[in-house]
Amino acid sequence: MPEVEGMIAIKARPIIVDKLKELGALVSIEDYTHNVGICERCKTKIEPRISEQWFVKMKDLAKPAIEAVKNDDIKFVPKRYEKIYFNWMENIEDWCISRQLWWGHRIPAYYCKDCNHINVSKEKPEKCENCGSCNLEQDKDSLDTWFSSALWPFSTLGWPDKEAEDLKTFYPTNVLVTAYDIIFFWVARMVFSGLYAMKEKPFSDILIHGIVRDSQGRKMSKTLGNGVDPIEVIDKYGADSLRFSVLSGTTMGNDIRYMPEKLEQASNFANKIWNAAKFIINSLADEEKVREFESKKDKNEILKVEDKWILNKFNKLVKDTTKNIENYDLGIALDKIYNFIWNEFCDWYIEMVKPRIYSDNEEEKVSVSYVLNYVFSSSLKLLHPFMPFVTAKIYSELICFGTKDLIVAKWPEVKKEIAFDNEEEFVEKIKDIIVEVRNIRATKNIHPSKKSKLVFVTNKYKNELKEMEDILLKLCFGNSLEIIDNNKEVLSDSINIIQEDIELYIPQEGLIDKEEEKKRLEDEKIRLEAEVLRCEKMLSNPGFINKAPKAKVEEEQEKLRNYKEMLNKVLEKLK
Repeated sequence: MPEVEGMIAIKARPIIVDKLKELGALVSIEDYTHNVGICERCKTKIEPRISEQWFVKMKDLAKPAIEAVKNDDIKFVPKRYEKIYFNWMENIEDWCISRQLWWGHRIPAYYCKDCNHINVSKEKPEKCENCGSCNLEQDKDSLDTWFSSALWPFSTLGWPDKEAEDLKTFYPTNVLVTAYDIIFFWVARMVFSGLYAMKEKPFSDILIHGIVRDSQGRKMSKTLGNGVDPIEVIDKYGADSLRFSVLSGTTMGNDIRYMPEKLEQASNFANKIWNAAKFIINSLADEEKVREFESKKDKNEILKVEDKWILNKFNKLVKDTTKNIENYDLGIALDKIYNFIWNEFCDWYIEMVKPRIYSDNEEEKVSVSYVLNYVFSSSLKLLHPFMPFVTAKIYSELICFGTKDLIVAKWPEVKKEIAFDNEEEFVEKIKDIIVEVRNIRATKNIHPSKKSKLVFVTNKYKNELKEMEDILLKLCFGNSLEIIDNNKEVLSDSINIIQEDIELYIPQEGLIDKEEEKKRLEDEKIRLEAEVLRCEKMLSNPGFINKAPKAKVEEEQEKLRNYKEMLNKVLEKLK
């Protein structure tokens, strides 16, 4: 029908109906329901239109790209996302690369209006290569956005000049970070484009992260109106808090829910390290003396047991964090750094060493200043990739052994000379004792002003307990401390806290109700009996004994011995 030629379908329909009526070919008109394509943006009905397009033949391009991933030349992290890549590449179809858009790279094809020959050239030709006519017109279409994006790893570095300095330096790169929803749109196309144009893979690792969704798990979109403006969040909480909130507790490849309460947590953490920094900076000994102490070869002999504990903990943190980051477990790395700084360093170590910081003993103050400065400044290095702004500001105010610019400071390394596992084991037991003392006093509503005698029973940790006497008196609400070999010397009317190789007795007189203490011991008895039963069941299971590693079996046997010993002590105390 020439009268509808060139019309869009919606305008042509009534004309066609009229023509059918005129011809007597229209049988009936009735309403019926069917699927109609609708544009997700403007909600207009989508009408198919036949047109000429440019395509790229894909089979030959896909083969080397598939092999590169199968041979592990290019690795997906997490590995499960290879399935999406292979599913797309192994079932590849020819790629339509022309788009009817007003922006983008124009297709470099020039049509001769005289002979209809298509001239393809990087630069506009002066005349048609077929007939010599100068009457040429460039194709009005632009290239698919993903075609241009596929060239990004090398086109931005000076290509096609393969001797360009940037291209030689930065191609191929190490890691590509992207979301799973554009593996076939972008990642696959960069891989085959790089292999085709450069004869070399564009990157080694493809790190796939999730999508940030709203608190209900929905994808953020303009249509739903559930997007979050990061600038508004930064104005309220700071950029560091926003970075922290979207990384903490996440695992690579899994979606992230935007939780406003995480921003509060992150903001509180930033305040925590800021306040810790103010305290440390104002408390440090003379910088020259701290530097002098750092250069001593025998400084490990001068350090106290709590210093060795925090140094050992930090050494392990460096090892774990470095490994986590190298494995792209960024959420796990951040959570470990957070827990170390907040709990171990701020809540425990700083509280433990306050008596020494305020001491008149200059040697004591210098040694603790060194440890405070070293552990805190090195912790900021670990935290810097996640919270760059607050860490850089604080770091520049500390005593720096090297540059004051944190972004170029050397990453912490595991120090072989820091090996204080025994001291760490002891302090962890002391921490458990302190927590239990606090819990008992809180449960029994014992006022902090009520002090008591602390009687420790141990053969193994006498020197360490003596060394930590001031800390124990402060944190366990003691007025005196005694260390003995045998619990028979202890008054029977005492609160008893039991750890492996160490016990604490606190006389109850004036502190606590005897019946309540009996109930606490009964609860402890039930807990220990359950642990003994668990260990016995596990060790009586042939499957566990035969299949578990020898070290694991021995560990459970040791636990059983310890639980039985602690249970006997509780039973003796109850008796």
